[in-house]
Formats: sequence, C-alpha cells, structure tokens
Amino acid sequence: MLFDSSIRSELTRSFGVTLVVILTIVLTMMLINTLGQAAGGNVAPQDVLLLMGYASLAQLPTMLALSLFISIVASLGRMYRESEMTIWFASGIGLRRFIKPVMQLALPVLLAVIVLELLLWPWGNQNSTQLREQYQKRGDLSRVAPGQFQSSRDGSSVFFIDRDSADGRTGRNVFILTQQGKTEAVTTAAKGQIELTETDRFLVLDQGQRNESNLETGDKTLARFEQYKILADSQTIRSAEKLPPPATPTLELLRNPTPRNNGELAWRFGMIVACLNMALLGLGIAATNPRRANSWNLLFALLGFVVYFNLLSLTQSWVGTGKMSLGSAMIRVHGSVFVLAISLIWLREQGNRLQLPWRRSNTKSADAAGATVA
Repeated sequence: MLFDSSIRSELTRSFGVTLVVILTIVLTMMLINTLGQAAGGNVAPQDVLLLMGYASLAQLPTMLALSLFISIVASLGRMYRESEMTIWFASGIGLRRFIKPVMQLALPVLLAVIVLELLLWPWGNQNSTQLREQYQKRGDLSRVAPGQFQSSRDGSSVFFIDRDSADGRTGRNVFILTQQGKTEAVTTAAKGQIELTETDRFLVLDQGQRNESNLETGDKTLARFEQYKILADSQTIRSAEKLPPPATPTLELLRNPTPRNNGELAWRFGMIVACLNMALLGLGIAATNPRRANSWNLLFALLGFVVYFNLLSLTQSWVGTGKMSLGSAMIRVHGSVFVLAISLIWLREQGNRLQLPWRRSNTKSADAAGATVA
C-alpha cells in the first residue's frame, strides 16, 4: 500500500541518519574515555581499539532504541508541521493506522536489541573485564622494561633489569629494592627468570646477594646465594565463577536467580521492552501544531527518553537489592509506560471529538464570541 511504503521509507531514512549521528558522537566519547584510561595506566594501550569495540557492543542497544525513538518523533513531527498528517487524517487514516509501518521499522531493530542484550552484551563485558584484569593483575616483572626502573603495584619494590631474553621470562643484571615495615632489602643477581605455577608467579635469581638493613636499629645483614626464589605475583588467574553479573551469560543468570542476577536480568529484559515502548510512545509525542515553528515535541521526547532510561537503572538497582521482584518491576515500570503510550495515541486520535472539560469550555467561549460578533 502507498501509505505503508511512504511512511516506512520516511522513517527508515530518518532512522539511518539519526543512528549515524549518534554513533559518531558516542564513539568519539568512548575513544576519548578509553585513551584517558590508557594514559592513566588502567588499560593496555594496545587494547584501546578492542576495548572500544566491546564498549560499542554494550552501548549499541541503547543507541538503537534512541535512534528509533528520535526518528519516529522527528519524521512525524515534520509531517505535522507541513500539514501532511492533516491530509492523512482528512483521508480517513487515523493515528492508529501509523502503528503498522512503525512496527515494521521497529521489528528488525527489536531483534537486533534482543541479540545484543541477551548474547553479545555478556560476551563483550566478559572479554572487556578479562582484558582489564589481565592488565591490572599482570606481574610486577611484566611492567619492567630493560634499562628502566619500575615500581611494583603496591609501591613496596623497585625493579631494574639490564637486558632480557626474547621470551621476556629471563633477565640479566637484576636489581630489586624492597621495603617491608622497618626492613629495607637490596637484592642483586647476575641472572633471573620467571617460573609460573597454577596461581602464582615466582622470580628465581641466580648468583647474587641480598643486603638487609633495619631502619630503626641500623643493623645490616649480607647474604650471598646461588639461587633465591621470590614470590612476585599470586592469584594471577581469575576464576570464571567470579565474573560480575554484567559479564555472566543470560542462561547462567536464569539458572541462578539471586537478587544481583535478577537485577541484571531486569536491565537486559527492560531494554528489550523499552525499545518497543519507545516506538509506541514516539507516535503520541510527535504531535505538534503546524502554526508554531518549534520543536518542543523533540525536546519532550529526549526528556522522556532520559527519564525512562533512568527508570531502567533504578529498576535494576531495586531488583538487585531485593526491594522489588523481577516480575513486579517489569509490570510496574514497563507496563505503565506501555499503558501511557497507548493512552496517548488514543487521545491524539480522538482530537476534538473527545469533549474534555477544557475543550468544552473553549468551545463555549468560541460560540459565545461568534454570537456576539453576529
């Protein structure tokens, strides 16, 4: 039908342009944020693009829902201002008839949000968490570059290696300065290598000496050794069972319905339902007066999206802390928005036919003014 195809093509063009603009803005902000984390030593510089990709997958459902919402409001708002909606209404096509082409556009977006939230969201968060933890929990010797002094994570030790091997596990002319409490120790060795166990990492030094000094008494102890083993790192591998809820697969969350897991499910399922609700809500918010050249409806739409997005976060927090069950949160929050969207469409479609109190008073005033003029 001409009506469906014209409205669908209009919404598709607007959705594509809006999505490109939002993607450009969000990706730029993510790049700045990730580069700042890399500069601060929180993430590895070589993982910046990879972390950006994972972060983009995490934010893509929100960007898709926002783009769909804005495209509906902007397209229909333009049609209201240019009196195209008046022509459609005069042809006997009500606002409810617009639900079909809007849902035809929203269906592929909704399917993409389902896949992203239920499958790619936990996968991206899991990989991003592992990358960050591997960099944060990397061994102290992994930070050392040949010819440079480097401190440990807790600041209690200083390392220096003259040169290392190709595999990065063996170094020569090793220097270690350690301070624990009132004891300061200087350890030097001609060679050092790293040995790994299941959870720990040891530094094995060969042909060296260790000089300990008591900072309170001034006593000094000198010991020479042929081989000396130092614990450099412990618990370098994180168990998969300790993954946070955002990085846990959806099936695992359903199998283990703890309050925190239900809070994460409230976010994932909530984003899916919110995508549908925002598409319906855009139909009612898009109405504007063609005699007024303004875009207040778009401003109200953005404000409504921010409020709804914050409600999603609050719902996740309430369910995660046990203040509200998952089913109750879905019905109260998303059910209320769905009823509001349907009611708003109905009110817009009724128009002047619905004799509300303020409409009746305006009608009486207009009739009285007409009678006076006559």
